[in-house]
Amino acid sequence: MIISQIFNIANFFVVPFWLLMIVFPNWQVTRRLMESFLPFIVLAGVYLYLFISSVTPETAQALSNPQLADIARFFADEKAAATGWIHFLVMDLFVGRWIYWEGQKTGVWTIHSLALCFFAGPLGVLSHILTNLITKKFFSKSQQDEAVNIPEEA
Repeated sequence: MIISQIFNIANFFVVPFWLLMIVFPNWQVTRRLMESFLPFIVLAGVYLYLFISSVTPETAQALSNPQLADIARFFADEKAAATGWIHFLVMDLFVGRWIYWEGQKTGVWTIHSLALCFFAGPLGVLSHILTNLITKKFFSKSQQDEAVNIPEEA
């Protein structure tokens, strides 16, 4: 399989998990899938394969004491760029899962934070932290508890 195919499959692989968390957060199927670590195992396996096949002794030495120019040269290689991108996919999905479960536990609204996390992981984290702080400051505990007990969707 060529690198561009692995890249495309990995991109497609994460989309259903994001859609379920954003569009159907209270659906029992979403909850069951988000309890699983399987998506992360699959993506981490792909990452491991690409990592092993993209790191050479020369790049390992350069990356052991990274300089910006060395990182730029490393990611100029298509296989290395795919490795880095899959790293983002794994970590963003993992953080998105954390945001999802925090919302399920606390009743804090997460749709906007999950959408941001899908497109720009750290912005989604920042959004969730700010939303959580605002919710705690301006909404009573009973309002938050009511949000957690939302009836399940189909």
